[in-house]
Amino acid sequence: MGYPMAGHLVKAGHEVCVYNRTTQKAEKWVAEYGGSYGQTPAKAVKDARIVFVCVGNDEDLKSVCVGQDGAFQSMSDGSLMIDHTTTSATVAKQLYEKAKESGLSFMDAPVSGGQAGAENGVLTIMCGGDQSDFDRSEPVQKAYAQAVTLMGPVGAGQLTKMVNQITFVGAVQAISEGLAFAENAGLDAKKVVDVISKGAAGSWQLSNRGHTMIDDEFDFGFAVDWVRKDLGFALDEARKNGSALPITGLIDQYYKEIQRMGGGRWDTSSLIKLLRDN
Repeated sequence: MGYPMAGHLVKAGHEVCVYNRTTQKAEKWVAEYGGSYGQTPAKAVKDARIVFVCVGNDEDLKSVCVGQDGAFQSMSDGSLMIDHTTTSATVAKQLYEKAKESGLSFMDAPVSGGQAGAENGVLTIMCGGDQSDFDRSEPVQKAYAQAVTLMGPVGAGQLTKMVNQITFVGAVQAISEGLAFAENAGLDAKKVVDVISKGAAGSWQLSNRGHTMIDDEFDFGFAVDWVRKDLGFALDEARKNGSALPITGLIDQYYKEIQRMGGGRWDTSSLIKLLRDN
């Protein structure tokens, strides 16, 4: 997702230097958008006012920030790091403190909208951090977002993203059950989608994934492996704050079964395959 997001920054008139662990990807990006790339995070962020990160998980984020040749080594005093990775709230708070110790600023800012949202510049961003950092970053983030909202202090963005993941996987499971029922009942499932999407059952998931789920197509960006990582954060946080997530825990196990089927890289709408194949 970082590839098109960085491209939108260039289109908005910003000077951009990128880093990727696979140098060929960085070279491809420069060939497409211009700008430049650095061989390490530390080299890429030199002289930057704002640094954006979008990696895989907590360990990836810590490596990019404070690992060997990490960004915090060479970021300028007063510069801001914005993390678009979906991580734990704990690591966001840790890096916020480490940034402060180095005269830097840090915000957690996970995104929703998937690969299509990144490519089309219409992501939703949930931020956690200081108001002053949010104020200076919001206009820049809007290069690739339709909504940028400060949810509270550092970590609040990640907690909000957990709510997002809890909610959308529940919707995917409900849609899967409804479509499987429609197929078993002999209905025209696509016509069903078109009708119910205009009523109380309507949702982004139904409108954008209903037809592809019927067609057994599951190559739309956000993979099962990644959603299980995200649900792990939510379930861990729920144990800490006393929240009951019975349905989320069950759906997490359904996704685990999808992984056993070899579908770790299928997108999250693949839940329907369990209902068809069983």
